[in-house]
Amino acid sequence: MRLLIAASGTGGHIFPALAVAEQLPDAEIHWLGVSDRLETSVIPSRYPLHTISVEGFQDKFSLKTLWIVQRFVVAINQVKKILKQQQIDLVFTTGGYIAAPAILAARWANIPVILHESNYLPGKVTRFFSPWCDTVALGFAETSQYLPSCQTVWVGNPIRQQFLHPQPLDLPIPPDVPLIVVMGGSQGAVAINQLVRGAAPSWLEMGAFIVHLTGNRDSDWQSLQHPQYLQLPFYEQIAALLQRANLAISRAGSGSLTELAITATPSILIPYPYAAEDHQTYNARVFATKGAAILVPQAELTPPILEQLVIDLWRSPQKLAQMSTQAASLAIPDSAAKLARLLISYL
Repeated sequence: MRLLIAASGTGGHIFPALAVAEQLPDAEIHWLGVSDRLETSVIPSRYPLHTISVEGFQDKFSLKTLWIVQRFVVAINQVKKILKQQQIDLVFTTGGYIAAPAILAARWANIPVILHESNYLPGKVTRFFSPWCDTVALGFAETSQYLPSCQTVWVGNPIRQQFLHPQPLDLPIPPDVPLIVVMGGSQGAVAINQLVRGAAPSWLEMGAFIVHLTGNRDSDWQSLQHPQYLQLPFYEQIAALLQRANLAISRAGSGSLTELAITATPSILIPYPYAAEDHQTYNARVFATKGAAILVPQAELTPPILEQLVIDLWRSPQKLAQMSTQAASLAIPDSAAKLARLLISYL
């Protein structure tokens, strides 16, 4: 099988696609990405990376819109050449704006297309281009209500193999201390960083260790120093970190939520307020309604409120245990295998 995977931009798009690729060891896999995004540092060591120049459409029409349309047409032709040169049998995409030229080029070449939508509320590209796909695989079962004109199947959100087995943690954290993990998604979250630094001193006084994944855009990263406070722009072994964590403070991207579920980690979720159509809030509500997480809008948070929220949880180990159980109930460990079987079925 010669497979083209179109996944670009953030970990939420790239890592689920990688999880599926891991389940296809006999396939010849090519990757479609954009030259200045995360995939350029993650993919080339694993698969051949083909880059195109494309970006999302703006909500309002302007002169830039014409330029974007021109690039979009060029991108479609670029993908068509890749499909022909590499003799691709199947296209798999995890959505985002790179999915659009991949889907259209594949349809014109009469090549099957499988799209995976990881969010509860499907994005604009998924809603508009899903009718051109052979099947849309869903991370949340309820998402099918937003896609009435296409064939859907619920498979959950794929997770990399490292999350399915105990992993060693190579950070200097004693085994018997409470651990709080703060993560703002693959690009970090400056607003969460500021909230956490304002609240963290009380947690440190209580004996907690904090691993804070700040992203690489945080100019205040040196403002808090403490031997129990470890800050890193990014940490590759996130599976080991969450397996060890007692509590996570996180954005609510689908990838992060999948990791929290598979590791049964209780969480405080702070959805990114500027995400397209507020889709992170829709994701977070599933976990909050189930009792796996506490959902708090960013606009309602201050450092003292976050500080007390964590302290209250710390004083209620029974509630943390219940949240852990409920998080685990939302996990679908074999999602990547299900998607791989779906791809193979189209050949």
